[in-house]
Amino acid sequence: MARARRRFTTFNLSFLDIMSCGFGAVVLVFLIIDHAIEREADAINADLLSEVSLLEEDIREGQAGLVKLKNTLDTVSLDVVTAEGRADRIRKEIDEINALLAALDEDGASKESIIDTLKGELSQLESEVERLRATAEKNAGKSARDYVGDGNRQYLTGMNLGGRRILILLDASASMLDHRIVNIIRLRNMSEQVQAQAPKWRRATNTVRWLTAQLPPSSQYQVVYFNTEAKAALPETEGQWLDVSNRSQLEAVGDAVTKLLPSGGSSLHAAFDAMDKLPLRPDNIFIITDGLPTQGDKKPKATTISGADREKLFREAVKKLPKGVPINTILAPMEGDPMAAAYYWQLALGTQGSFISPSKDWP
Repeated sequence: MARARRRFTTFNLSFLDIMSCGFGAVVLVFLIIDHAIEREADAINADLLSEVSLLEEDIREGQAGLVKLKNTLDTVSLDVVTAEGRADRIRKEIDEINALLAALDEDGASKESIIDTLKGELSQLESEVERLRATAEKNAGKSARDYVGDGNRQYLTGMNLGGRRILILLDASASMLDHRIVNIIRLRNMSEQVQAQAPKWRRATNTVRWLTAQLPPSSQYQVVYFNTEAKAALPETEGQWLDVSNRSQLEAVGDAVTKLLPSGGSSLHAAFDAMDKLPLRPDNIFIITDGLPTQGDKKPKATTISGADREKLFREAVKKLPKGVPINTILAPMEGDPMAAAYYWQLALGTQGSFISPSKDWP
């Protein structure tokens, strides 16, 4: 059977045209919309990029500010640590003072009994002074050499200058430049000529010259200066007793003392060890100083020292002293060492010596 042939009509062709046109229109609309979306996306992206740039700049500024804050925090932390260290030292000193007060309370020492004891000892000292003055007047004109001063003034009354072998120990540490710490630091950085003319140091050296001028002519002596070490004022006389009757040598010792310059710390260990170099022990010792020692027999590791440590160094050094020898102290107290007078005064009482703390006008 033969297949029937499809017939094409005008309607069929028109429908295809319509479908093609519709499809083309859809494609055209799609292209238009897609292009518009791309332009709008580019605009949005440009805005977003601008905002991102602004945010990145804010972040950089914030990071820079954070670095500054960290540096400031480090500085503040350092200040806090320093303040805490100072607070610890202050608390330690307060504890030491409280412990000292507690020890005094435990010993049962009252203010009234201490005052009565001091009055009794003062009366004894006054009697001794009168006796010594009478002895000095009796022996007037018998000094080893002349001392040019304020008329016939006796600068240091009450000192027992007798003995066969007399040792004079002169503190030559940096603190002997002045009574105040701030002036000590200032003078320490000045020229040697200025240091040599420092009033406190000149009084100390004049005191040595005055003492040597009053020594009994028949006695022997030695002058030793000390800071962290101890040496004879006249280097060639190290480890020797000198005769007071040798007037030229006595003058040379005085001149050598005036040429010394104070420096460094102060070690009573070194001063008392100097006695071991002498052939015979002294029977009268004079110490010219301004406070408790700052160093023992070894160099300290720390750059600062507390009051309690200085007291401990003093007690340890005193153990080196020979028994039965009077210790006479001439103390020109410096700022910041309130316990020095008490310790040297007790040392004088315990050894039957003398203690003088002259004013700023001493020789």
